[in-house]
Amino acid sequence: MQSKNRIDEILERLRQAQSDLEHELDQLLEDKREQFHYTIRRGRVVFERNFRRLQRMQRKRSWRYILESPISYVLSAPIIYGMIIPLAALDLSITIYQHICFRIYNIPRVKRSDYIIIDRHHLAYLNMVEKFNCVYCGYGNGLIAYAREIIARTEQFWCPIKHARRVSGQHERQETFLDYGDAHAWQARKEQYRKALNAVEYKG
Repeated sequence: MQSKNRIDEILERLRQAQSDLEHELDQLLEDKREQFHYTIRRGRVVFERNFRRLQRMQRKRSWRYILESPISYVLSAPIIYGMIIPLAALDLSITIYQHICFRIYNIPRVKRSDYIIIDRHHLAYLNMVEKFNCVYCGYGNGLIAYAREIIARTEQFWCPIKHARRVSGQHERQETFLDYGDAHAWQARKEQYRKALNAVEYKG
């Protein structure tokens, strides 16, 4: 019991540290916006005209970018870009899933635009190939984070139990799940995890 209390204390400190870190990162982002002369207007990145002109001067032409790339990079491009098919299938299926099942289970839906952010194509120092790559990577990584949160909420609803051993890269919700093998807690507390989900503010 003492060990569990100690873990709870550490988790609380971690949550506070995470909150402090997010505050500092927000402040750093504001500083960077001032440093690099851009603002966000209606969800769109807007650079100061003179600064954007300086960025454009540093852009490498697309044809030159391709010619200077290793041939192995060019030949592997169809494999990389071909991944858009399973990614798009995941995007469609996971979105349909949450809009149907989360309504049935009364779980707040995950707001897709909080995870999939496409904004690096506004950078004038990127050529068309680089912009496309940045859009692709932003979509792919954002989609995985979006899908992970949907699946994490599903796990909290149906099976909020820790694993028998540590799992690499587990989502943060699992730290508060019920202990593996604690049958009494499962019967007594599983409904609390569902109610906790309902307390999450719906943004979708």
